[in-house]
Amino acid sequence: MKKKDDFIKSIKLTKEEQWIEDHMEEFVPIKGPEYDFIVASIERKKKEMVLNMRINRDDLEAIKQKARKAGIKYQTLISEILHRVAQN
Repeated sequence: MKKKDDFIKSIKLTKEEQWIEDHMEEFVPIKGPEYDFIVASIERKKKEMVLNMRINRDDLEAIKQKARKAGIKYQTLISEILHRVAQN
């Protein structure tokens, strides 16, 4: 069992992962409709396709700046923009 414990101790956690680890006792299991809603939401968010495209350098830089201000990755922002356009 020592090898497994050593392996687990050697894993480097991100700040977010460490926060979750430190606050595990605060999380409450969920069931029923709320659980089903969360599972369905995650399923809808799963990415099934890969898209490669060319984009104007200035447009991409503007998107990256907006993503930084929003605190998200620029690919996530582009994906959200495409999702909104597809839904309308």
